[in-house]
Amino acid sequence: MLCWVRLLCGCCSIFAAIPLLAAGRPNVVIVITDDQGYGDIGAHGNAKIKTPELDRLHRESIRLTNFHVDPTCAPTRSSLMTGRFSTRTGIWHTIAGRSLMNPNELTLAEIFSANGYCTGLFGKWHLGDNAPLRPQDQGFQKALFIRGGGITQSPDYWGNDYFDDTYLREDGSWEQQTGYCTDVWFREGMKFIEQSQADGVPFFCYIATNAPHDPFNVADEYSRPYREAGVPERMANFYGMITNIDENVGRLRAKLKETGLDRNTLFLFMTDNGTSGGILKSGKDPAAWTGFNAGMRAQKVSEYDGGHRVPCFIHWPEGKLGEARDISQLTAHIDLLPTFVEFCGLKKPDGPPIDGISLAPLLRGGIQQLPERQLFIHTQRVDQPVKWKNCVVLTQQWRLVNGKELYDIQSDPGQQSNVASAHPDVVSKLREGYEQWWTSLEPVMADVVRIDLGNPAENPTRLCCHDWHSDNNPIPIFQPQVEKDPLQNGFWAVNVTQPGEYEFTLRLRPEETTYPLPAGTARLKIGEVEAKTTVPAGAPAVVLKAHLTPGPAILQTWLETADGESRGAYYVTVKRL
Repeated sequence: MLCWVRLLCGCCSIFAAIPLLAAGRPNVVIVITDDQGYGDIGAHGNAKIKTPELDRLHRESIRLTNFHVDPTCAPTRSSLMTGRFSTRTGIWHTIAGRSLMNPNELTLAEIFSANGYCTGLFGKWHLGDNAPLRPQDQGFQKALFIRGGGITQSPDYWGNDYFDDTYLREDGSWEQQTGYCTDVWFREGMKFIEQSQADGVPFFCYIATNAPHDPFNVADEYSRPYREAGVPERMANFYGMITNIDENVGRLRAKLKETGLDRNTLFLFMTDNGTSGGILKSGKDPAAWTGFNAGMRAQKVSEYDGGHRVPCFIHWPEGKLGEARDISQLTAHIDLLPTFVEFCGLKKPDGPPIDGISLAPLLRGGIQQLPERQLFIHTQRVDQPVKWKNCVVLTQQWRLVNGKELYDIQSDPGQQSNVASAHPDVVSKLREGYEQWWTSLEPVMADVVRIDLGNPAENPTRLCCHDWHSDNNPIPIFQPQVEKDPLQNGFWAVNVTQPGEYEFTLRLRPEETTYPLPAGTARLKIGEVEAKTTVPAGAPAVVLKAHLTPGPAILQTWLETADGESRGAYYVTVKRL
């Protein structure tokens, strides 16, 4: 394992000092699941789902019962990694070039790495697929992960289906795995932990499952018991994926206990947004089990609590956190980075200012309440954010939704009674807080996170339509959409890092498979440079060349046929020669 050689061989003074710098500090494990809501756990009152290991973790942990994230995947992950509101990091969408995190952000992995920890990511990253945005560029020394936002999405290895798939290593190589995806992530995480223990190096292990995100592919042994119990098939598959996660959490905790690492390992379980598959959509088979949402309104993507209030369990046997208990104070994903920094005694390198606060005094029992605070969440699934769109201002007592609806969350957790007219002073105060927050975000909204071309860390660069900026929505983000060869196009925001001759290979399918292009003409434009060539019938790819100068640019391609059809190349490989 490369990171262990670098850590221990003395090839670099920083790495040689790492074991001494980190001696005695706690290990950290974060498990984050994808699209599992607060109600998708038995311990939270779901009478159908079977999650005995998560229920046990719940019993043994401090539970943050008023813990909030963003309503979708990539924004939550950026806030977890940086301690900052997601929009500040350049992320407010899950696709379309707006799920790329600014490389100038200081990540949790970079902080742990700088303090002598070995860092590993296993599963979903979803903050950028190209240098300098990849996990290995952002502090993770060891990684096995998927591209894009999930398995079967267009950047993913072609043909992956959750079983025996091919994933990326930190060195950029594809590696075929054996087994179900969630089993693979936990298996690799446990290998990483075992190696860390053998080398005497503390670790930060980040296991980010893509389950239970759709498509809901899982072995029948997990979904069948739910179907037999009257759960609709789609939800039965969703529940089955969670039961498989539950088993893996149990195996991981058993491994930590077996090796004695549990005594000094801070273990955190959370999810990235509200449920996607745990609520039956209205009008569908009302006689069947309709799911469980813990009394909350709405689900994933929503500005109501069902979209962003999620589980968060924190377990640390020797961390002197006291007995297992619920904490109902308003907390969020942005608070986790400063909390880990304090718990682990980390020295934080210089970086952008964080928005979160350390929860360590609250978790240790030194204080019972946090200072009064306002938090802000919005869902901006557009290229340019829109003020007051799908937003909420949160306090311990109130939720101001879309600047107009006000809910007393303590007396009305289901958000059924809008009391805005009865509390105009509260509405005014929360609107003022939002206005200030929005103003602080505006400089970021005017910017764009770009993909490097010609970066020595990744040459060639593999681009995918998943990251197109486009007004022609929806862009083809899933492989089944790509298979239909839609007449869609968009552009990539890129940064040419070095001058020179560049080669562009245009395809309708990624390089690991073969698929013919339609006969016609291929064009590209990058900045003011244009190139064009003929596409022979049946060619799997076409190559164009251009001389580029350094700087930011817009890259777009066209594949045009004689009968007038035009589409972008869904996959483009760019190599500096």
